[in-house]
Amino acid sequence: MAESPITDVIFDFCGVLLDWNTRACLEGRFPDDVVDAICADDDPHGFFRYEDRMDAGEDFDDIYPDVVREQGEDIAAIFRYYIEHYADALPRTLPGMVELLEDLKAHGYGVWGLTNWSHETFHLAFEKFPRLEELLGGTIVSGIEKLHKPNADIYELALSRFGLTAGNCVFFDDTAKNVVGADEVGIHGVLFENALQAREALTGLGVRL
Repeated sequence: MAESPITDVIFDFCGVLLDWNTRACLEGRFPDDVVDAICADDDPHGFFRYEDRMDAGEDFDDIYPDVVREQGEDIAAIFRYYIEHYADALPRTLPGMVELLEDLKAHGYGVWGLTNWSHETFHLAFEKFPRLEELLGGTIVSGIEKLHKPNADIYELALSRFGLTAGNCVFFDDTAKNVVGADEVGIHGVLFENALQAREALTGLGVRL
């Protein structure tokens, strides 16, 4: 590790450490065409927009009246079901990622979490996958802090709270704007694809596993 400037690796959760699958929560419980629309990139029902508000720190109970008014009672009821059964949308850790965290720790690197996630549902990640909590030195959760990627303040909070130096850190996220946000505060941001690509990116930055 002495040969590398990298000392710490920071990970997003959904799409990086965890498989986040809204369809897995809803499929078979609601009409297929409605589920298809909700899970589409251009979802007309705004599930991901409402969830993004929760990730930024708003409470479900404060958002729900907006869902009812904007989408109607039937869609709002599905959104409530989704939030109340959120664990079903987290079917697994992504292949190879627990092993990557284990290897990094075994070789002396720090591993940390930084996620846009609601304070009301984040606990499910560690309840379902306790090994992640064991491996990570700490996690910044947007909904708890009321800060939100890709804004600089949430990255700066992670650096400050964990005692890290930006230039010695790598950050993996599956969303391009969040990678840019990390780069803008001096962290080596990498757009995540899979565990093998993450290992190759780390190798390119001088990390030896």
